[in-house]
Amino acid sequence: MGSPAENFADHRLSVAPMMDRTDRHLRFLLRLLAPHARLYTEMITARALLRGDTERLLRFDAAEHPVALQLGGNDPGELAGAARLGAAAGYGEINLNCGCPSDRVQAGCFGAALMLERARVAACVSAMRAEVGVPVTVKTRLGVDEHDSYEFVRDFVGEVAAAGCTTFIMHARKAWLSGLSPRQNREIPPLDYPRVYRLKREFPDLHIVINGGFVTLEDSVAQLAHVDGVMVGRAAYQDSWLLARLDERLYGGPPVSEPAVLAAFEQYVARELAAGTPLRAMTRHLLGMRTGRAGGRRWRRDLVTVGDGSSGLDNLRALLNRAAEGPSASAA
Repeated sequence: MGSPAENFADHRLSVAPMMDRTDRHLRFLLRLLAPHARLYTEMITARALLRGDTERLLRFDAAEHPVALQLGGNDPGELAGAARLGAAAGYGEINLNCGCPSDRVQAGCFGAALMLERARVAACVSAMRAEVGVPVTVKTRLGVDEHDSYEFVRDFVGEVAAAGCTTFIMHARKAWLSGLSPRQNREIPPLDYPRVYRLKREFPDLHIVINGGFVTLEDSVAQLAHVDGVMVGRAAYQDSWLLARLDERLYGGPPVSEPAVLAAFEQYVARELAAGTPLRAMTRHLLGMRTGRAGGRRWRRDLVTVGDGSSGLDNLRALLNRAAEGPSASAA
C-alpha cells in the first residue's frame, strides 16, 4: 500500500475520530471497506501516552495505513513527547483535537476550549512539528460559545497556520462549552458549510477538510467542489457501505466485495481472539454492515448474541457464512 508518508498526500476522504468507535478493530474493518480513506484513532490524551500503557494505546495493524493519531492536550512539551511516540509507532499524521466539547475535555482545558487560546495552539503545533517528520494537523470547529464570527475562526486558522500547520479539519459548527452534551453539540449548533468554503478561498494554500452532517454519497462528493476533502463520521459507522461507495467514487477501482470483506474480518477476529481480545470488542463494529438491507434486523440481533470465546467464534462464522450466501439466507 506504500509508505505512510506517500499515503498521506491525499485528504479527499477520511473518517472522523470518534470516541468509543474508531478503535483499531473498527479501523481494520473500515480499511477493508475503503482502501484509500484516511483513518483516525480515537482521541488519546498526551498525558495518557506519556504516563500510561503506551504500547497498548498506540497498537495498530499495518493494514490500517493511512492512519493518523489524534492527540488531546494543551501543554506543548507533553504534546511534543506524545507526538514523538506516535510517529515512532508508525502513525503517518499527528492531529491535535481543538473541537471536542465534552465536560472531561473542558476540565483539562483542551479540545474546543483551545480555540479561545490560539497562541497556545500555535505553540503546541510548533512544538510537535519540531519533534516529528510527519504532518501535524488540527481538527477544530467554527467557534465556541459567543465567539462565533467568521473573523474569530479566520484569525484562529491564520495564527495556527503561521506555526506550520497546513491542514485543518473543520467541523462546520460552533461548540457550546456549557449547556449541551457532546451529542447535542453534534446536532444542535447549525451547520455553516459556506463559512468553511470561505476559509478555503481566503487560505488557498492550506488543505481544508470539511466535516459535519454528511450522510449521503452525493452530498459528501459535492464538497470537493469547494474544499480539499470531506470527513464522514457516524454515518459511516451506522452504514458501513456508505464509506465503501465514497471510496469507490472518489478513487475508482472495482467495487468492494462483501464476502471478501467478511472473510478477511473473520480471519482478523480469529487472530485477535487467540491473542486475548474479547469477541464483543470486534463484533460490535459489524452492526452497520447491513443497514437498510435485507436481513438487517436479524443480522443485528444475531450479532449481539454470538457469545464469546471459541463457541462465539463458531457462531460468528456461521452468521458471516449466511450473510455471504446472500439476502435470502439471512432475511428476517
